[in-house]
Amino acid sequence: MKKIKLDKKSKLILNNIEGFIKRIVTKFGNSAKVSCPKEFLGKEAYLVIVKNESA
Repeated sequence: MKKIKLDKKSKLILNNIEGFIKRIVTKFGNSAKVSCPKEFLGKEAYLVIVKNESA
């Protein structure tokens, strides 16, 4: 899996969004996963990780 290095002034603009889901990343064996509805199977998706404001 490729990670993209971001600078602190990064901005993300997306067009043609079909859905927006807020989920918690969960453990899956030696990895992690984020579940989503079957309606998005085969679609391209971007996962954006946000900082924990309380930490």
